[in-house]
Amino acid sequence: MFSPLALRPGVTTPNRVWLAPLTNMQSHPDGACSDAEAHFLGRRADGGFGLVMTCAAHVAQEGKAWAGELGVHDDAMLPGLTRLAARIHAPADGGPRPVACVQLFHGGLRADPVVSGLPTWSASAYAEPGCPSPRAATEDDLHRVIGQFAAAARRCADAGFDAVELHGAHGYLLSQFQSTVYNQRSDAWGGSLVNRARLIRETTRAVRAAAPGLAVLVRLSPEDFGQAKGIDLDETITLARWLAEDGMDVLHLSLWRSATTTVKRPESHATPLFREAVGAAVPIVVAGGIWTRADAEAQLARGADAVALGRSAIANFDWPRRAASGAPIATPPLSAAHLVDQGLSPAFVAYMRRWKGFVAE
Repeated sequence: MFSPLALRPGVTTPNRVWLAPLTNMQSHPDGACSDAEAHFLGRRADGGFGLVMTCAAHVAQEGKAWAGELGVHDDAMLPGLTRLAARIHAPADGGPRPVACVQLFHGGLRADPVVSGLPTWSASAYAEPGCPSPRAATEDDLHRVIGQFAAAARRCADAGFDAVELHGAHGYLLSQFQSTVYNQRSDAWGGSLVNRARLIRETTRAVRAAAPGLAVLVRLSPEDFGQAKGIDLDETITLARWLAEDGMDVLHLSLWRSATTTVKRPESHATPLFREAVGAAVPIVVAGGIWTRADAEAQLARGADAVALGRSAIANFDWPRRAASGAPIATPPLSAAHLVDQGLSPAFVAYMRRWKGFVAE
């Protein structure tokens, strides 16, 4: 858990405990990185996380899904992104330099026109309860968004980041095209898995070409869960194999409940299945309900190369150091004062109140 991990030449994490991408609503209205955002992520660098990843960051204004979302869609974001990368790279006590990563995101049908000021589009004009009905993407939309992902990756490289992650999970745009529920197209972008995987594959190749020095991670939902609908386990395994051929350096499995087996194959955990698909050369990071050192070690024992922590990292800015020393790990319910001490802003604390039982009342 505490040994280095090479992601690609020139990009190595000092350990295998990473910060997962976390929605926090702390950025400025225009998407610029705020002091609160930099403080929260910087504290995780101080706390010993080997890779510190931003929240989902929209690559296009039309893909913005919520207020306070970080933006990587415009060169005007560069000053804030540059400050953020520098802060992550400089732990307060001079500890090991973490890898700094931005998660690249487009909401698709889950983008919010009230926030973005622009209409939504997706694979198809699918009416999702609670979301404005999107229009079906045109060829121009698809080629434009591939270019926007690539331009955002280049922007992140210019700002000093070491890695980017494509958010291909949780029912957002890239996942919507993979889905047999959201994608009802009959052209070259729908129907067969080859066609439904075309957008994420072409995006991966474009990002790889635009920022050749960055490590490229891809986050996938292995099968249906929550907003991820129409996702088949065996299709996702095949997709992961293709993405490795396309230039993906790291596969990120978003499992939500990492201790459980898959639904389609109850006898099998996801990690060994994907390990067989991508081979030993592609590191796999696993996220989902990891709270204790034993939880993390169980994932590594199954074949994961690293673990990504979400809620446990919100509650414990220094989780890696606590795990290494055997210090207690804070668990919910947690006071607002404790969360502020861990680096959360009032806006982030307010967001965490949406998670039942997380914030003590």
